[in-house]
Amino acid sequence: MNDEAVELLGRKRSGKSWANTLTDRLIITTSANPFTRGLDYLYGVRGLALEPEMVNVVHDLDRRVAICTWIGEHIDAVNLQLETCLQACCDCFHLWEQPAIQIFAAPLAQGFGVDGICNFQTHPITLLVDVGRVQPQDWLALVAHEYAHAHAGSPGHHSQFARSLSHLCLGLGIAPPPEEWGMQPSSMANRLRFYPYCPPTEDPLAFWCGG
Repeated sequence: MNDEAVELLGRKRSGKSWANTLTDRLIITTSANPFTRGLDYLYGVRGLALEPEMVNVVHDLDRRVAICTWIGEHIDAVNLQLETCLQACCDCFHLWEQPAIQIFAAPLAQGFGVDGICNFQTHPITLLVDVGRVQPQDWLALVAHEYAHAHAGSPGHHSQFARSLSHLCLGLGIAPPPEEWGMQPSSMANRLRFYPYCPPTEDPLAFWCGG
């Protein structure tokens, strides 16, 4: 295993933060223009989504300039906060139980009805989180939900996901899902889909425009 892989899997830091390093890998352009960097970033996360159209603001001609410019100026700081949340989730498990994960903030298309996604088709596993859909104090809960998918090892809100999520919640100081949910398999999946519950923001794209 080369030094770069060891740094990624072990989340070692040297000089530049891990989050910034990953962000830079998505931004191909050498331009310092915030709009250009932001647009480049969005095309990068489109390539990590389950479907490219899950990140469709690149086609929003009305707000694309504002969104891309804000991303170009602020995405490093946002991803650094998500890395902190990710590390908190990792710390809930032994090192050998931690899946290899990368995490990025991304404005997800409203039509898919999700706040975040866990893509098992990439290596490492990719978590995309729409931080504009919830308040900053709920970012950790949102990351924990997606991390539970990665730890469970497969998509879906099944019993293994419930066990992973409960373990995370206990470690992070979040109330775990009620045990009685496990006695009602027919409704458990739908309840777990929205757990931990995070009140939605009125306009998810407002955050991405700097609002």
